[in-house]
Amino acid sequence: MANVGSFLTRCRWLIAVIAVVFPTAVLAAGASVQLPNPLGNVVDPRVLVGQVIGAVLGIVGSLALAMFIYGGFLWMTSAGNTERVTKGKNVILWASFGLAVIFSAYILVIQVLGAIAPKKQTLPTPGGSSTLSTP
Repeated sequence: MANVGSFLTRCRWLIAVIAVVFPTAVLAAGASVQLPNPLGNVVDPRVLVGQVIGAVLGIVGSLALAMFIYGGFLWMTSAGNTERVTKGKNVILWASFGLAVIFSAYILVIQVLGAIAPKKQTLPTPGGSSTLSTP
């Protein structure tokens, strides 16, 4: 039994050495390895953050629309029940506050990202366009 364990240990070591040495030998031979970027053509982190924020805002906008519809449905189907009217109004009110907070956070993030790494802007001029770096 000890002989089998020793054999398995040697096989594991051999596999580990081959796994480390073989890719090094292939790369040393001048072959280049190209890995595709899973993010597409995004190279700038600001662009990635902008895409993530855009996706999140789309989801939040859809949820806010659903809450507005729900609040309006409660209000319209209350049939004079003041409790349901108040609940519908509160749902609409809090959905509005939530949107205000989300858009304020979006503006804050955009301002912070713009302050950290200013981007170049192209300003139109009468003779063509000129590129300006914003402070």
